[in-house]
Amino acid sequence: MPAPTRRTARAARVIREAVSTGILLEIKDPRVDNVTVIDVEVAEDMRSAKVYVSVMGTPAKQALAMKGLESARGFLQSKIGERLDTRYIPILNFSLTDMIQKNQELEAAFRKIDEEKGLAISAFDEVQEEGDEELLEEVSAEEDMSTDDLLADESGESKQDS
Repeated sequence: MPAPTRRTARAARVIREAVSTGILLEIKDPRVDNVTVIDVEVAEDMRSAKVYVSVMGTPAKQALAMKGLESARGFLQSKIGERLDTRYIPILNFSLTDMIQKNQELEAAFRKIDEEKGLAISAFDEVQEEGDEELLEEVSAEEDMSTDDLLADESGESKQDS
């Protein structure tokens, strides 16, 4: 689909607002529950619009919600006609997208990573707070050995250079 013009972008915004408001406040159909309008694409000739929606719930609930939206299409188009002054009222085509569910899954994965990271940091802090002498001695001994090795290498190189 080509880039939207100002006219189609404005129409898409108006359609999105009208459909969202209609779904949220005016449609009484119990099938249309937990529906979120994600995006709207309007054809250049303004005769059709594709409404991307996300429905929370099982696939069966999603299918019911889509049937409810299809049955409420005429009502929603009349609401668009009240707000949009054009020759034709766009015919709505609803398309189900799972964008919200994917975002929630990503957020859960990020939270899990943050928790694991937080647990690792808190475990390290606990070791430092408890003063685990053996661990601290081992770490400092390893650092001393590596520092001594570096100094010996540098002094050896400088002796060879002179």
